[in-house]
Amino acid sequence: MTPLLDHLEQILEPTTIEEVWALHIQKMAEYGFDRLFYGFTRFRTSHSYGNTDDLLILSNHHQSYLDEYVQKGLYYHAPMVSWAANNVGACSWQLIREMVDSGAMTDTERRIVELNNRYEISSGYAISFRDLSVRSKGAIGLCARVGLDQDAVDQIWSVHGREILLINNITHLRITSLPFATPRRSLTARQREALEWVGEGKTMQDIATIMGLTPATIEKHLRLAREALEVETTAQAVLKASFQNQIFIAPA
Repeated sequence: MTPLLDHLEQILEPTTIEEVWALHIQKMAEYGFDRLFYGFTRFRTSHSYGNTDDLLILSNHHQSYLDEYVQKGLYYHAPMVSWAANNVGACSWQLIREMVDSGAMTDTERRIVELNNRYEISSGYAISFRDLSVRSKGAIGLCARVGLDQDAVDQIWSVHGREILLINNITHLRITSLPFATPRRSLTARQREALEWVGEGKTMQDIATIMGLTPATIEKHLRLAREALEVETTAQAVLKASFQNQIFIAPA
């Protein structure tokens, strides 16, 4: 097992979410959690997590499972997701067993349990992160490897829970500090720079002079940035690009 301090140093080095996530998958497997599901949004409301395309979802679950769980929107009704939406910290999946035993489940929740059973997803822990914005929410589901029942997982947690929680919290902070964009919504260098100057309060003519381009070309870059981010105004584009850490970032 990689020493804790060595691992924490390692996850501070990567410059992409993919690299951090790969390290996290490897580390959690050392504790017996070989399938992970991480989600983060900055567009949460009282009844929604925002557009699915705006969610940052990372997982190494089987793609066919993700197609049903995510693309069909089942995740929104999952018992541990509901718990994470209203709590901070860690929770044993023992909660699901208690809900099943008590009959306190909706039809959709039972459908999710049946889906999980088909993919041998039966034991684990959920972690809900403390985010500073009321619009932000991050959480991760740690699914135990096949053969580890919930009692065994709870025993692992009793020994290693504090360090697992620490690793996940630091990983979450690291992930949310890095640029996030789908290929369709990724900005070009020119689009990023133009938005950055708008964010600095510069006029169109100022930006054109600074970048050595014409105002018409600057407007074209801003229009394409708005289209890539699927927003209507340049102010919205600046805010959304900032949320996704696509602007004001150091070169990789």
